[in-house]
Amino acid sequence: MLRALCLWVPDWPVLAAVRDGAARAGVPLAVVAANRVVACSSAARAQGVRRGQRRREAQSLCPVLVVLPHDDDRDHRLFSPLVDALESLVAGVQVVRPGLVMLGARGPARYYGGERAAALALRAALAEEGVPDARIGIADGAFTADLAARDALADAPVRIVPPGAAAAFLAPQPVAALDDPELAALLGRLGVRTLGEFAQLPAEAVRDRFGERGAHRHALASALDARGLVPRIPPLDLERVLELEPPLDRVDQVAFAVRRLADEVVETLAGHRLVATAVRIGFRDELGGESERAWLHPRSFRPSEIVDRVRWQLSGATRTAGSAPGAPTGPDLRAAIARVRIVPESLDALAHHEPGLWGSGPDERVHHALARVQSLLGHEAVLTAQRSGGRTLAERRVLVPWGDRAVLPRPLDRPWPGALPQPAPATVYASRHPVVVVDARGETVSVDERLRLSAAPAGFAPSAGGAVRPIASWAGPWPLEERWWDPARARRAHRLQVVDAGGVAWLLVLEGASWWAEAKYD
Repeated sequence: MLRALCLWVPDWPVLAAVRDGAARAGVPLAVVAANRVVACSSAARAQGVRRGQRRREAQSLCPVLVVLPHDDDRDHRLFSPLVDALESLVAGVQVVRPGLVMLGARGPARYYGGERAAALALRAALAEEGVPDARIGIADGAFTADLAARDALADAPVRIVPPGAAAAFLAPQPVAALDDPELAALLGRLGVRTLGEFAQLPAEAVRDRFGERGAHRHALASALDARGLVPRIPPLDLERVLELEPPLDRVDQVAFAVRRLADEVVETLAGHRLVATAVRIGFRDELGGESERAWLHPRSFRPSEIVDRVRWQLSGATRTAGSAPGAPTGPDLRAAIARVRIVPESLDALAHHEPGLWGSGPDERVHHALARVQSLLGHEAVLTAQRSGGRTLAERRVLVPWGDRAVLPRPLDRPWPGALPQPAPATVYASRHPVVVVDARGETVSVDERLRLSAAPAGFAPSAGGAVRPIASWAGPWPLEERWWDPARARRAHRLQVVDAGGVAWLLVLEGASWWAEAKYD
């Protein structure tokens, strides 16, 4: 059985709010989420406020109660420095939630000369960070250690359950300690009110009656906690910053200066057996202005490719009109660059990017050729088409610069009511061609409010004049109505699929009073 150490900071959401300056220390304070109290100060508890109470009930008990909304980001942000302080003393810290951490007790106990000595060392580290009250429980299993920490008192903040005594410690605890209100209420109706009584029930009977969740709670009550700890992996310090003194005002100068920084970023990642598939590059100019952008890569960044991204990003901030983006001569910048920051954002294992057994020559040659075109003509010079979600054909195509992963403006996997049925046209015109759709009498075909055609379409021809293509068959119209609630952006159209006498299928669109040829089925 794992010997676990649990460190608990009581009322952490309240303490975090005070440390953040949202409230004063010592006042009756409650942190509320979903209209219920999730944490309260000792001054509020003295007035009868308890965790789980409704907000109105808590305010009726304590009229001067200060109520703050729960801020999970604040709890994590302010608890992170405390975790760093603990990790400076011990390894393998698992953050259960802000204010509660777990770690194995064996290593710290051997290092500090005993479990109590290790617990006192951790409490002293938190006291130096301004957290005077921290309770520590040490027991067999994380569940028992958690309850031991909550059972500790302010004047006796360390509670150690001897090895092998976890079941005896858990026996008198109420079933509410399982943190499962539904199961606790049901057990209470069955006359089972303590963990010891619950543990005496046959395991098979509990599984049959309460399922896997009940079986897991039964194992916890029986001191058979088989969960292992998942320690937090401290984040790697991969950010690299280059201070330019004096500031540089030309693209080629900044790109040359960044080469060593790019090498350092890639070498540091390789030392950790990692590669970067996304990097964020930021600049600060001599006037104090800042800009940054995230760059993606289909595989992983090399130093030269990071330098290319630096040059492309700076090429948009030049003052020379008409210069080619990324040109090697490098136009002047509007403001000289004083600081460059490179941060790998998305990491992957180096083993996933090793060349195959027979190499990857063709793919590499294609990538190098297109990347070379980009380096000469700019990042937007080589584009690839990606499928996106949407109702119209134009919306379902996104052009992405080579090397970037597509960030779809409209999710592809969602339903899009009003979209054309499959199959989609193979040829979609960059700009629609105006046409005229006529019936057998030569009159323009229209669509009324009930989606009825004024007459069967017999042919269509370019609006500018030309031969009429007879229509052999047709289907539709397929209506499209978007943003009807916004007069400025509302759109209403009708799509018609037709096959001409030559067997060629077309997609025609009626928008307003005009017909358009939007695509062709090849």
